[in-house]
Amino acid sequence: MKKINWTRVMFVSGVVAIIVGAIDPLEGSVIIVAGSALLALSTYLTHDRHHKIFLASLIMIALGVGYMFYTSSLGGFGGPDNLSFWWALPILPYPIGWLISIILLIVRAVKK
Repeated sequence: MKKINWTRVMFVSGVVAIIVGAIDPLEGSVIIVAGSALLALSTYLTHDRHHKIFLASLIMIALGVGYMFYTSSLGGFGGPDNLSFWWALPILPYPIGWLISIILLIVRAVKK
């Protein structure tokens, strides 16, 4: 019987989650956070040389998504009654962290 490599399963699940979550970045943000966490954990457990970058990306994504939920609970931004668009600035770590993860995954795939 073949033994299951759980770190590989976590890595592949994380990749799938951050790609599927990007179909709808607002509703899929929780899926993207979970996928990023799986990527960070699997690379940490396998002592991958990129694990610190995946961890930094996870922190950026989680902070951006958390702030996005916060501004959403205040009623969102833009429009005459709502918060100004400057309130959207702290959400930027979310797409930047996602882009870093995707670029790093592409670089890893090309090097193999």
